[in-house]
Order: sequence, then C-alpha cells, then structure tokens
Amino acid sequence: MREFDYIILGGGCAGLSLAYELDIHQKLNNKTLAIVEPRTEYKRDKTWSFWKVSSHNFDDCVKKSWKEFSIKTSSDSKIIKCDNFPYQSIDSGLFYKKINDRLSKNKSIKFFKNIKELKTENAFIFNSVPSLQDNKSNLWQHFHGIEIETDKDFFDENILDLMDFDCDQRNNVHFFYVLPFNKNKAMIETTWLSKDDKSLKDYDSQMKNYINKLGLKDYKINFKEEGAIPLFHPLNEKDKNRINIGTAGGMTRLSTGYTFLNIQEHSKYIRMNIENIQGAKKYDIGKKYQFLDKVFLRVLEKHPEKMPSIFYNMFNSSSDTIIKFLSNKSNLLQDISIIRKMPKWIFIKSLIN
Repeated sequence: MREFDYIILGGGCAGLSLAYELDIHQKLNNKTLAIVEPRTEYKRDKTWSFWKVSSHNFDDCVKKSWKEFSIKTSSDSKIIKCDNFPYQSIDSGLFYKKINDRLSKNKSIKFFKNIKELKTENAFIFNSVPSLQDNKSNLWQHFHGIEIETDKDFFDENILDLMDFDCDQRNNVHFFYVLPFNKNKAMIETTWLSKDDKSLKDYDSQMKNYINKLGLKDYKINFKEEGAIPLFHPLNEKDKNRINIGTAGGMTRLSTGYTFLNIQEHSKYIRMNIENIQGAKKYDIGKKYQFLDKVFLRVLEKHPEKMPSIFYNMFNSSSDTIIKFLSNKSNLLQDISIIRKMPKWIFIKSLIN
C-alpha cells in the first residue's frame, strides 16, 4: 500500500477544485497527494451555474454568461437585470479537462480507484463523499435536464429562465429552468424541491410537455443530465485528521442548491491554512444563512402551494440585494429587505414550530 501526505476522497467538483487550488499555488511542493475516484474516465456530466459574486479559477470553462434572467408564475412574469453579477454556467467537461491536464504534470499527484490501496494512518484526508441519512422525510432538489438543438433560431440567448413555475406542481414545488446557450441551443431542466418521491420522476414526459408548450417540435437532444442535491446537511464525522469538503462539508446552500462558488471559496481557505490545517477554524457558509434556510425549508415543506409566489416576491428586491442574499454575501440591511418580502405569519409560525 502507498503512503501520501494528503488524500482526497472523491475526484468530483470539490475534490478536483481543491487539488487544483493547492497545485497552482505550489502548496504541494515536497508533498504528495492521492485522489481516490472510482470513475474510469472524465466526461461532461453536469452543468454548474451561479451568479459570479466572487472570482474563481474557471472563467475559461464558462459556457455562457447572462446579464438578464426571468422569473415566471402562472399569473406573472418579470425580467431582472444582473449586470454587476452575471449568471454563469460551467461546462463540467471543460472543467475536468483543465484540471486533469494540470494535475497530470505533477508527479506528486496520483489517482487511485480504491482507498484500500492507500495507507491512511498518517495522511490528512479531505473527504467529498457525503454520508446521507436514509430518511424519507428529507427534502431534495432533484432534476433532469437535456441540452437541445434546433434547426432554426428559437431562443433569446440573452435571457435565461431561472424559474418558470407555470407547470404542474403536484402538491410540491416544481419549476423549469432554461439556459439558452445560443439562438438554437439550450439546456432545459425540470426541477423539484420535494421528498424522495418516485412518482415525481416521470422526467421524460415532463420535458416533452414543457417543450411542446414552448412551441418547439423539431429538435435533437445533444446531452442529458440527472441528479439530486440534498436539502439537508450530511452526517459530519469529526476527526482531527479529516476535513469534509463539498456537499459533505456543508458547502451546499440548502435553500437554493448552489454549491460551486462555495466549493471554490472553501478550497481557497484550505489552501491559505494548509500548513496548519489541523488547527484551522472550521469553515462554513455562515450561521445566519443556515438558520434562515432552515426556516425557509420548513415553510416550503408545510406550504408548497405558496412557494411560487414567495420566490416571485423575493425578486421584488433590487437584483444586487437578492443575488447577494442567495449567494451568502448579503449584509444585515439586505437580509431585512428580503425578509420583509416574506409572508410574515407563515414564517413566524415556522420559526417557532
């Protein structure tokens, strides 16, 4: 068995981001790193999107940026500008290639398919594999998306549809999400905020009905993706020689599912403290957001029928305010501005129950 200074469990977004951050800042000089990842090849499998509220290492992996987005319900719609914080989508295929091309040049970094190949007693471990409770009451953000291409120009490539709630809710929270990469190519996703309910996963028929509703008949499918984001924190094992990263480390914003930029900031924090990583203060995305998200998800679970209007009304705030709030960058005045848009009695009851 091989021995390394550092071991990263999981070579996905969080694990590779951390390895890249350490490598480009020469934090692996005279150190060795093992990455444990079972996949046999890296290929495009996900789309990570977010408002760019902070810098990151992957601008060259951005497939498209937008400075306008829409919110729609069955009765209302609005277009919101986001000039200061453009919405970006990262192509995971470009992301994987960029990082793996870089890491392959460092002879101190090795990939393994099983941790049983390694000695772990003296290594510091960064774990990105979440330990999820098997609890049927937990909420998830689960989704299915397809990238479609049309022969004729169809999409407005300047505006992304962030949330379109004008669809069947089935006593849960359901919206469609459209990322127009150009006039004849877009990613369309059906997204649910719900418990793990198999009856909601007839994704193909949901997609077909929505695309028909858009008025699109002739198109081809280039790519499919499917996934589920836990809207609860995984079990967090405490160990002086281990730090959890990514979703396993609480880097998912529970009310939104946004994770990518939180991963990048956590990676920077680890890099800056790597020489004394065992004594470093635990990194989190902010206690106030954890508290507010907990209340928000209680409301979502108890009053799913009200969520389209709640989300819609949230965006009555200035675009910078709501974007900062949803991206963990808001100040107290901005928090209050958002909270005032919420139906007070419902949230007060969820706060005390």
